[in-house]
Amino acid sequence: MNAVVAAVAIMLVLSLSRIHVVVALIIGAISGGLIAGMSLEATIEAFNSGLGGGATVALSYATLGAFAVAIGKSGLAHALADRALALVGRHEDGSAVTGMRFLIIGLLLAIAISSQNILPIHIAFIPLVVPPLLYVMAKLNMDRRLIACVLTFGLITPYMFLPIGFGGIYLNEILVAKINANGVDASDLNVMKAMALPALGMLCGLLIAVFFSYRGGRNYDMDVLAKAERVDASYSPRTLVMALVAIVTAFVVQLWLGSMILGALAGFVLFNLSGVVRWKEADDLFTEGMKMLAMIGFIMIAASGFAEVMRETGEIATLVDSSVATIGENKALAALLMLVVGLLITMGIGSSFSTIPIIAALYVPLALQLGFSPLAIVALVGTAGALGDAGSPASDSTLGPTAGLNVDGQHNHIWDTVVPTFLHYNLPLLGFGWLAAMVL
Repeated sequence: MNAVVAAVAIMLVLSLSRIHVVVALIIGAISGGLIAGMSLEATIEAFNSGLGGGATVALSYATLGAFAVAIGKSGLAHALADRALALVGRHEDGSAVTGMRFLIIGLLLAIAISSQNILPIHIAFIPLVVPPLLYVMAKLNMDRRLIACVLTFGLITPYMFLPIGFGGIYLNEILVAKINANGVDASDLNVMKAMALPALGMLCGLLIAVFFSYRGGRNYDMDVLAKAERVDASYSPRTLVMALVAIVTAFVVQLWLGSMILGALAGFVLFNLSGVVRWKEADDLFTEGMKMLAMIGFIMIAASGFAEVMRETGEIATLVDSSVATIGENKALAALLMLVVGLLITMGIGSSFSTIPIIAALYVPLALQLGFSPLAIVALVGTAGALGDAGSPASDSTLGPTAGLNVDGQHNHIWDTVVPTFLHYNLPLLGFGWLAAMVL
């Protein structure tokens, strides 16, 4: 068996068996290296050399967690949640509750989409906005799996369709650039047209999640949630104003310097200077915040090591070559196999942005040889890269929603985020991406 396929399969099986994702990534990486014929020492060395690739992201999320806890201390998010609870209390008839549910869904969807382009902060908003809303969502019996699907849609679809913000990086600086570098001039092509059908597949998945899969209620333990989220929720006009100033400061610093770490630190320091967070509490508060997002950091670090082992095996190219031998001159089968291989790679390394450089050099010459049009090649490679971002245990598009939804321990990363997003997005994306490659 191909080492990459085996490593991803082992990682996924272990994750689905409720083995922690970090452990699953380590075991999967070592297994893949050994299956590829690498020595144990070489496999461990490759894994260790790749760990540094996730360090910046891990530190960013750790400082962001501290900032999120400081915002919670100010009471801003709880003030918003209290207003929402008051509305729920005044209007408890069915139509009003349904309206509140859709208001929360629409709000979170709009913020998630905006985080990719208008205010490109990616998942930084989730620990600030989502936890205080959990109490309201529980009162409305909202299924958190639905919120996970809503957030993941907003984190992925904009960058794979709109060429601004993170989409400008993914579509123009990575996708088009790598296709150009491998013999196809895609500079003048309309990338939005190429990715329209795959984006439509994502939209279909979202609508299924909202109106069919998770439209029913789901009960959560309110006592557990109250202990996790409603403690020390006192606030005053002064703390609310300072929280708003700190948030604006953090976002301005992040956009100005391009560093989530410095942005979050600037906001946290401002809370200290204003007295919202007392100096004697600052150390414990910072540690508490780092713990909140520590899981994301460790998973991203382990995923970087996993990705490096996969590259060192040299079997990503072998996987594509073996697919080519199966394809022959069958364009339909070629498109399907290329998409499936892209899904496997991204599921393992957890980053669509890192998948494109790996597969473009292999896919573009093959697609040209089989007679795909330049627009179809853009759709094929772009979709193959994005496939697996939803539904990957190591993707920040699934880790971010889990970090916000699991503050009380009632939302499982694998079964409540990874599996629902895989089913609702990867399957439609696979079908619509294949259709785009065939008709463009």
